[in-house]
Amino acid sequence: MFIKGVGMTNISIADRSTNNMVEEAVSEALEDADMKLSEINAIVSSCMDMATNGERQKHSASKLCSLFKTKLPSIRVPAGCAGGGQALWSSLKLKYDNMLVIGVEKLVANTTNMVTDEILMGGERIYEQSEGATFPAQNALVAQQYMRKYNATTNDFALVSLKNHENAYLNPKARFYKKKVTLEQINKSPVISSPLRLFDCCPNVNGAAACIVTKDKTNIEIKGSALYSDYLSAIERKDMESWDATKLAAKEAYTQASIEPSDIDFAEIHDAFTPIELLSYEDLSFCKKGEGKNLIRDGATKLDGRLPVNPC
Repeated sequence: MFIKGVGMTNISIADRSTNNMVEEAVSEALEDADMKLSEINAIVSSCMDMATNGERQKHSASKLCSLFKTKLPSIRVPAGCAGGGQALWSSLKLKYDNMLVIGVEKLVANTTNMVTDEILMGGERIYEQSEGATFPAQNALVAQQYMRKYNATTNDFALVSLKNHENAYLNPKARFYKKKVTLEQINKSPVISSPLRLFDCCPNVNGAAACIVTKDKTNIEIKGSALYSDYLSAIERKDMESWDATKLAAKEAYTQASIEPSDIDFAEIHDAFTPIELLSYEDLSFCKKGEGKNLIRDGATKLDGRLPVNPC
């Protein structure tokens, strides 16, 4: 399968409806592909359908059919932070000629407490939700263990944050476009003033993205796509500093594409929490276990490095 067109809104805190954001992203994708909506055969979307976003609207898959005035097959893939990737993977399992894949979220629409409480429902309900173990807190514990085992420092996490801010500075659709952030500012940020200094936890933002997956040959071919699911709670894993699902999915995708990790020229990975980027370097086999810190220290994953990570 191939990618024929892509579209994306600005990532912002603007008060926009999901319909409005989806319409913009899809229109841009169709224009990029030089296609009409009538040429689409199916829709695969991902949205948390949050009760706190003020829209009071579930069934987002059917809502898209109303928005586009179509009765196409439309399915929603609810997978939280993994939603966009899982929607794309799901589309590849379908047999349609042209599919519209959409991801949209409206998180900035209510008080922080209410949004945090709803997002926490993505955690394990007995050991995590009931104990108030928020995702920033859990990732802080993972970061703490990683530092103890592999001699990483909070400054390594700060370098990840700095790199991603520098990349966002160049991206007109990024939340921090043209906003200069220095390492000193990151280290002094009151948000990260705790002893663990967990840098850049996932911000609440609004936005949408869309792409068109097609059987028509284009210059962007999807050579490999794999999906695995890990245990829900970090405390259930044999190694808190590694995600087996990431390792398994990466291994399968490399095999499908007939390549090695060393063949990768750049990577886009989930970056809600900066410590996890270092762990992902290792789980994706870009380096050995415990050596992720060396990649960020050496500048290997910067835009001008040998393996740019999260360049957008």
